[in-house]
Amino acid sequence: MTDQSAAARVSGSAFLQGHIVRELEAAIGRDRVTTDAGELQAQAADWSWTSKYIQYSDLQLPSADIAVRPTTQAQVEEVVRIASEYRLPVVPRGGGSGTQGGTLAVYGGISLDLTALDEIIDVDEESLLVTVGAGIDGPTLEDELNKRNLTLAHYPGSYHLGATIGGFIAARGSGVVSTKYGKAEDQVVQVKAVVPPGKTVTTLRVPSHAAGPDLLQSFVGSEGTLGVITEATLRVDPLPEARGFLSFSFPDIFAGIEAGRRIMTNRLRPAVIRLYDEADSVKLKDWVGTPFTGTLMVIMCDGAQELVDYETKAITALVESAGGTSQGPDVGRIWWEGKYEPYAKGKLPQPPLMYGTFDQVARFADIPNIYRAKKKVIEEEFAEYGARYTAHLSHWYDWGAMLYDRFYVDEPPTDPAEAMSLHDRLWDAGILTGIEHGAVLNDHHGVGIKLGRFMHKQYGEGFRLLKAQKDAWDPDGIMNPGKLGFGPPRR
Repeated sequence: MTDQSAAARVSGSAFLQGHIVRELEAAIGRDRVTTDAGELQAQAADWSWTSKYIQYSDLQLPSADIAVRPTTQAQVEEVVRIASEYRLPVVPRGGGSGTQGGTLAVYGGISLDLTALDEIIDVDEESLLVTVGAGIDGPTLEDELNKRNLTLAHYPGSYHLGATIGGFIAARGSGVVSTKYGKAEDQVVQVKAVVPPGKTVTTLRVPSHAAGPDLLQSFVGSEGTLGVITEATLRVDPLPEARGFLSFSFPDIFAGIEAGRRIMTNRLRPAVIRLYDEADSVKLKDWVGTPFTGTLMVIMCDGAQELVDYETKAITALVESAGGTSQGPDVGRIWWEGKYEPYAKGKLPQPPLMYGTFDQVARFADIPNIYRAKKKVIEEEFAEYGARYTAHLSHWYDWGAMLYDRFYVDEPPTDPAEAMSLHDRLWDAGILTGIEHGAVLNDHHGVGIKLGRFMHKQYGEGFRLLKAQKDAWDPDGIMNPGKLGFGPPRR
């Protein structure tokens, strides 16, 4: 290719981008479209180690070519229509608080910022439902609900980092009181979503029915790969009348797991059970100020005072029968009041420290072996790097729990390529060891690009069916390509 033909090709590409920009501006407004390099980098960033490390190393994040910020449902439809016509990737974005590289635009295209869709559309106090735009953030919605003595009861670690309702749903997010109130997929009742080539789908008005397969739960957890969630109706709850706090120590993490199992299989419903291994309880003391280190369990029950009294008494008996020793209510209360402290500025881990959070979920029968195997593989196979492993269990179910386990490498390689390689090898070791021992890939952080390579291993033949659904709903592969293991767009 001659220099002249190359120049002509670049000129043609620039012309086409300018043409698309002008078409987007005509559709949603000039002030809602930008190609500013700094804004494109900001739209690509999230809280993943990869994103933070790229920024720390003064490198450029893989970003979109154009960023848009629509304000209405109709404008989102127009953006997806234009993207479909030009076969441009669309990367939906909420508050950018994800940890799996879900906003990295590895194939360019359009970054679709949904934060302007932030209206509280309806509060149905008779049915205890709220309908909102997908771009509203958790604290803003919670403040308005609290004025009506209601709560969404969804308090994730990303609560004060900009996390939005659409992000909660798209990543199957979870909050600290999920053991009683459920995760995002349990709270969402209905969604509107824009799918290629720019059409709106509205799921049924109720989530429980026998009207065939459920479209709602296809959008939940889809991370923008099937469509763009623009509006959601969610269950809300009355603010609790009372809260009761408990805390216990154990001779080891396995006695604590057994205590948690007894609570859940006896069908008690505390709002919070947090079980920390010795290493994580040290972090908790440093970050929150809980006056105990060792294997620690913190419990909170809420609701009517009579219910709180019953549950705290029954839980105490079960935990003590499993070998727990009461540390009194104050440790639990301190934890509750400081629950967002680990996410405060200066306390979240940052590069050059290397870290990763697996948060795999499993049945009770599998959790002890998963903990042992993952601690062994991280600390022994990566001993030359001084890798450390810590864990707590923070979301509990009738059948099992989530292991929020993390690796740390204090002094990783300084070369970015070597550091990225080590990071991925640690993830390979931890995730594959977990799956081998019965864990499921992820509980509430989602998949993004970081965990996409494990989806085939996790689902086996079932992944072919997921891929077929993706191909049918998004035949050009433009919706958040590269995420959930679905691969590139079809250009």
